[in-house]
Amino acid sequence: MFGISFSELLLVGLISLLVLGPERLPGAARTAGLWIGRLKRSFNSIRQEVEREIGADDIRRQLHNEHILSMEQEARRILNPQAPKTPPAAPTASPASSNDAPAPVDTTAPAPVTPAEPPQPPRAP
Repeated sequence: MFGISFSELLLVGLISLLVLGPERLPGAARTAGLWIGRLKRSFNSIRQEVEREIGADDIRRQLHNEHILSMEQEARRILNPQAPKTPPAAPTASPASSNDAPAPVDTTAPAPVTPAEPPQPPRAP
């Protein structure tokens, strides 16, 4: 990651052995390892929290967009109601069937489709 080779690590180890001495070097290495572990854990937790927040923002934005789309569709349904259906053209009747009454035509408008669950408005952060 940082491009540190084995020879550079060996040089740092030798210098620390000379500076700290053989008695204090294991304790210093242990302390350095604990601090490095703490830093890694804190960076990972911050990274995960940021990723979670970004994901939550995406979900919140998607829900908001879906809510706007459903409101737009509802407005279109209200402003542009479907015209009643015109009866289909009747086939030319033969003289034998002219006594038959025409079949009734259903002119009722279809019921509006409602979603299973209304979309929830986005929560404030």
